[in-house]
Amino acid sequence: YYFLPLLLGLVGMLFQLQRDVKNFWVVMFLFILTGLAIVVYLNQKPFEPRERDYSYAGSFYAFAIWIGLGVLGLFESLSEKFQKKILAFFITIICLTLVPGILAAENWDDHNRSGRYTARDIAYNYLNSCEKNAILFTVGDNDTFPLWYAQEVEGIRTDVRVVNLMLLNMDWYIDQMRRRAYESDPLPISTPPEKFRIGINDVIYIQERTNITADLKDIMEFILSDKPGTKLEAQTGELYSYIPTRNFRIPVDSSIVIKNGTVKPKDASLIVPSIEWRFNRNRLLKSDFIVLDILANNNWKRPVYYVTEGHEGTLGLDNYFQLEGFAYRLVPIKNPGSNQLNTGRIDTEILYDRLMNTFRWGRMKEPDVYLDDFHKRTMSIVRVRSRFVRLADELIKNGDNNKALMVIDRCNELTPHKVIPFDYFSIEMAQTYYRLNATEKANTILEEYGNICNDYLNYYLDQKKSTIKIIKNDIQYSLSMMSRMSELSRIYNQHELNHKLDSLFNYHYDIYIKKMAK
Repeated sequence: YYFLPLLLGLVGMLFQLQRDVKNFWVVMFLFILTGLAIVVYLNQKPFEPRERDYSYAGSFYAFAIWIGLGVLGLFESLSEKFQKKILAFFITIICLTLVPGILAAENWDDHNRSGRYTARDIAYNYLNSCEKNAILFTVGDNDTFPLWYAQEVEGIRTDVRVVNLMLLNMDWYIDQMRRRAYESDPLPISTPPEKFRIGINDVIYIQERTNITADLKDIMEFILSDKPGTKLEAQTGELYSYIPTRNFRIPVDSSIVIKNGTVKPKDASLIVPSIEWRFNRNRLLKSDFIVLDILANNNWKRPVYYVTEGHEGTLGLDNYFQLEGFAYRLVPIKNPGSNQLNTGRIDTEILYDRLMNTFRWGRMKEPDVYLDDFHKRTMSIVRVRSRFVRLADELIKNGDNNKALMVIDRCNELTPHKVIPFDYFSIEMAQTYYRLNATEKANTILEEYGNICNDYLNYYLDQKKSTIKIIKNDIQYSLSMMSRMSELSRIYNQHELNHKLDSLFNYHYDIYIKKMAK
């Protein structure tokens, strides 16, 4: 920017100080209190889930005032030497060209949002991961607001009830959930309003006094009871609700879950008599308590989904999840092999149709669309590649290699490195290609990712030791990815590629060890 916006703002600051001291201090305090003071007060951590520049908007306004006054300051200082009308015209044109003009020219390419529909289409995909009249539990802001927009503004899947677990701690929000919204029926919440008002049942403690496995309806009845034996007494004499067991149960009527499509007839033999699990936390928040209420009284009538797995809001039910798109459906089929990268079972028919036919991708791979770091990180968090890889691997298990190849090709088309940076799941894509005998495609991914890791490591390891210590997690991640790629190429007998990746790994690893030992 050649410091031009800064310089013009400083000219305006000095001009106002000379001409109008009182208002100068008004603008100065606005600038400080909404800028530097906000930095200190908020103490924001380096990585946020989205841009936080709006926190400092007030200071931007203040400095913009000085930029505007800077134009007047230039005019006043030069008005004695030139004709005023001509001078005003030229100063205005020059300042407009050099300040906002140069900012627009330099920033347009990485601030242009035109043609980018990823946020809306991810919301579309989440809503269309759900069956009719579903309940969809979301976690925070980023996975809720786009869904609200899609329903409110574009009328997308208004039969799905979006339930924000964070807001479910508030009594006014629980009241909303008890009412009809759009085409969605009220949620089956049995708790009366006087039992979920602010200050009532904000926290419910788990104090294990029995090993019995209790139905959720019985647990809800115990929590909502006013009998003295159902309360804990604090040192202050106040009584608190509690749950006397950690073993929970949701009964399952197999005829209902088959009839309403929760489980397909071909999977009838997999249905458990009841969902049983052990709750390992020491307390429930109000939102957890209301979710248990919903699950207790839903009786499998409405489909229940979670936008993601592995967080406290799932209440430990992850082993009963089924991946049906971007969201996970609660089903009465246990999948004990679940882990953080491989949660839930897969219905290949549903997942294939949604990933390949139903879902939209926001034009994210088009050359005229700019995906900033936050969009790229969001796509990684959503684990787009993982969805495709898991589906392809399941299709291979079922002997449908042709469909599996189409799935992984579609993933490769949608998620090149320039759109979504390569990650662990890119290596999993390569492994799936190897399993499908698409060796050249697998080698292309590994070679490209290997070159990228090599470039990263050349840069990282060229830094001072003090800097290397700070970025050691990035270094170790790149090394682990390169090691995994080397191992994969060796397993599938790609000797030339394996030699290259192995040599690069050993080269960088030796440098890293030597630099850390100094």
